[in-house]
Amino acid sequence: MKPFLTFCALCCFIGIFRLPIEYYTFLRILISIGALLVLYNTLSSKQHYLSIIFLLILILFNPIFPFYFYRKGIWIPMDIITGILFLLINFLERKELKKEEET
Repeated sequence: MKPFLTFCALCCFIGIFRLPIEYYTFLRILISIGALLVLYNTLSSKQHYLSIIFLLILILFNPIFPFYFYRKGIWIPMDIITGILFLLINFLERKELKKEEET
């Protein structure tokens, strides 16, 4: 799951640039799948604050009923923050795994 989350973060950072609309459709689908995976893992481990954050990401990036912000300047900070959050989840999982291995 870690490589997939890293890929999600990388795709968010690439989404900062001006690209064809097809890429942003792909990005919505990818981020939605990633947010669903993280949401499932955080709910099963009872980390409710992260569950709420990734539920909001899932709602924002959902490909079925998309939100359209017609200015690129609005999406750039959202892409950066989402990418950072995916990297943060990746880092937190590694940290938790190290703690479990030590015990």
